Amino acid sequence: MPIDSHTTEILACMMRVEQIYASLMYGAAACGEANLGGKLLYAGELDESGRALAIAGNIAGAATLAASADPASLRQAQRDGAIDFLVNSLDEALRILKNEIRKREPVAVAVSAAPAAVSQEMLDRGVLPDLLPPQLPSAPDDSCFTLFIAQGAQRIAFAPSHQTSKFLIWPIPIEFTQRPAAFEALLLEHLPPSDVAAIRWLRLSSRYLGPQFRRLRSLQCSEEVASKLIEILGNPL
Repeated sequence: MPIDSHTTEILACMMRVEQIYASLMYGAAACGEANLGGKLLYAGELDESGRALAIAGNIAGAATLAASADPASLRQAQRDGAIDFLVNSLDEALRILKNEIRKREPVAVAVSAAPAAVSQEMLDRGVLPDLLPPQLPSAPDDSCFTLFIAQGAQRIAFAPSHQTSKFLIWPIPIEFTQRPAAFEALLLEHLPPSDVAAIRWLRLSSRYLGPQFRRLRSLQCSEEVASKLIEILGNPL
């Protein structure tokens, strides 16, 4: 899909990932953490929601584990840049995850196996994730998740909505095409230093969202900041 079309699908995907990211960072802040470095996020099935969760987890600094027995889903996740490694067993996944968790670095690993089998093996081996996907009313619950929660894992809680904030998306202007970091710096000038989540999103999201988003930059900000940026850059997408 050509990025110049700026299709509704592309923009909706970016907004969906940002909403999950905001929830992850909200949870980290509630625990006194600046990000999710050192935390294990188990995304479960690597479907559309799982891909968005893996991308958001990478941006938030988590080590994310996902699984799928569907080759098409795994290929899509690789095309989207949602996963960093695709492996055939939980053993292989844990070797990668443990190393990155120790370094508090983000990584997303997918196991080519049914999520139910991976969940059960995690329970059998005493692998306890820190975070699980949010509970969605329309989604069937993984019975293993109940046991994970009983042992201390937590569901991702949706961040409270801020009706006074705006999520803005701009294509990188022509004059910044060869120096996108300068465009990011321009946007950062208008964000308060205390807004750790927005700053991290702006700096890292383009790295993890995938190639179709490389020419876009986005941020969540107050109406006041939004007005200033729109005055400088014109209307966002």
